[in-house]
Amino acid sequence: MRQPTARYQNFLMDSDRWTGFPFRAGDIVISTPGKCGTTWTQMICALLIFQSTDFPQPLDVMSPWPDVFTRKREEVLADLEAQDHRRFLKTHTPLDGLPFDEQVTYVTVGRDPRDVAISFDNHMANTDFDSLMALRAVAIGEPLPAAPGDQALGAVGNGGLAGQAGPAVLPPGVPDPAQSPHQRFWSWIGAEDDFVGLRTMLHHLDTFWQARHLPNVVLLHYDEMKADLDGVMRRLADRLGISVPEDRWPDLVRAAEFTQMKRRAKELAPETVIWRDPDRFFHRGVSGQWRALLDEDDLRRYRERVYALVDPDLVAWIHQAAPLDRP
Repeated sequence: MRQPTARYQNFLMDSDRWTGFPFRAGDIVISTPGKCGTTWTQMICALLIFQSTDFPQPLDVMSPWPDVFTRKREEVLADLEAQDHRRFLKTHTPLDGLPFDEQVTYVTVGRDPRDVAISFDNHMANTDFDSLMALRAVAIGEPLPAAPGDQALGAVGNGGLAGQAGPAVLPPGVPDPAQSPHQRFWSWIGAEDDFVGLRTMLHHLDTFWQARHLPNVVLLHYDEMKADLDGVMRRLADRLGISVPEDRWPDLVRAAEFTQMKRRAKELAPETVIWRDPDRFFHRGVSGQWRALLDEDDLRRYRERVYALVDPDLVAWIHQAAPLDRP
């Protein structure tokens, strides 16, 4: 097993919690940038593993996030140890921050970053930071430290957080609700921290891009999943060595469609207690939302930023549904 060569740490997670992780042969690690179809991929894996649309547990219990600070690490490991089905886990840690085991399959998902920025903005507006920080405090036993210039949590959302008790701070990377959607988009694009933003997303995908030739590394794309869900699910099943009887495919594919998942939001959305509205976790699930927000000057600035960060071949793969000319 190859040990991680990088550590990723922020207010929400620490990749060091993967140290000494007891992998089993056949484990699946879904490692994606945020808002790139993580829950969708977990759902697809669950459908392929159980070959049923009914599951024994909520999705995020069956497929936990080991390095997140909302649960105690020992509790997550105990739950995983008790599982007798093929295990599938999620993380937002890039590939170089994970132990790499040849008996484990590592899956990522690419998406047009312009859509990711808009989806992330909705995601943050729907987050109940009181509940998130309460879970964090129980899981790791420490508050989020204040820093100069941090915003009060009461500034988040529609008129602030009800029931705010005591001084708290807005975690880094959370959009400022006082800004316009256009300003928040550019804040995400230009972010230089290690939690959110275009640079962080592209780095994550690049760690997989560099390893895409390996037999246990799988790159999926959000737009391909939208255009040909049946085909993507069949290809993933093949890469995972899972055989599905032909008569089961229609029901499994239908269950993985956005509208069907949205109907099961309370069962499928992760950590439902931290969302203002669990149904809104599955917001729109469409591509091209950025077209209504960006003009030609915005697109020129965006092209320059993207090509300054990663290899042109990776840029082309990420933007395959809306090709991005070189600046």
